[in-house]
Amino acid sequence: MAYPPSVAESLQTIELELLLAAKAEGSAPKAPQIIAVSKMQSATQIEEALAAGHRHFGENRVQEAAGKWPALRLAYPDVVLHLIGPLQSNKAAEAVTLFDWIHSIDRPKIAQAVRDACAAQGKDIRCLIQVNTGEEPQKAGVAPPQLAAFAEECKALGLCIEGLMCIPPVDANPAPHFALLAKLAGRHGLAQLSMGMSGDYRIAASLGASFVRIGSAIFGARP
Repeated sequence: MAYPPSVAESLQTIELELLLAAKAEGSAPKAPQIIAVSKMQSATQIEEALAAGHRHFGENRVQEAAGKWPALRLAYPDVVLHLIGPLQSNKAAEAVTLFDWIHSIDRPKIAQAVRDACAAQGKDIRCLIQVNTGEEPQKAGVAPPQLAAFAEECKALGLCIEGLMCIPPVDANPAPHFALLAKLAGRHGLAQLSMGMSGDYRIAASLGASFVRIGSAIFGARP
C-alpha cells in the first residue's frame, strides 16, 4: 500500500521542481521562495514543516493567524509570516503586529491603514500590491490600468512596496497573467513577484516568481 508523502518529502520535491523550472526557462537565477500556506492546517502539520527547516508561511486571515502563530513563533523566532489573503482596514494594526509581509495591498484605504499602523508601532512591513490581472469585478486587486497611480499613492504615503501579487482567474491559462504581472513589476521597478499556487507553481517559477504560495501540494487537502 502506497502512503502519501510526508510534509518534509513534499517540500523537498517542490523545491527541486521549482529549481528545475526556473533554470529551464533561464528567467531566474534561483528557485522562488515557497510560502507554505498553513490556512486551516493543524499544529502537527505546521510543526512537521518547521522541523524540516521551512520558515516561510502564509495565512489568509488575520484572526486565524493570531490564534496559532504567536505560540509557534516563540519556539521558532526565525519564522517569516506572510498575509496572503484580503485585509480589512480594522484588522490592519493586528496584521502589522503579526506579519512580516502583506501581499494584498489593493486600495487606498488599506494602504493608509497599514501605513498608520506601521507608524504607531514603529515597524516597517514589507508589502506587495495585489493586481487583478483578469479585471474580474468580484475579485480584489488593482486593475492594471490603475496600478501606476496607486503605486505612486503608496509611495507618497511612505509604504514599503516591494512587488506585486496576483491570482489568475479560475480555469484560465495562468501563464499570460504571470507574464503580465512580471511586465508590470519591471515597468515600475519592483523586484518581488508573488504568483503561483499548488496547481501552477511550476509555470510561475518559469516566468520569474519570487514567491509561490503552496498549500495542498505540501499539506494535502484541507480539512
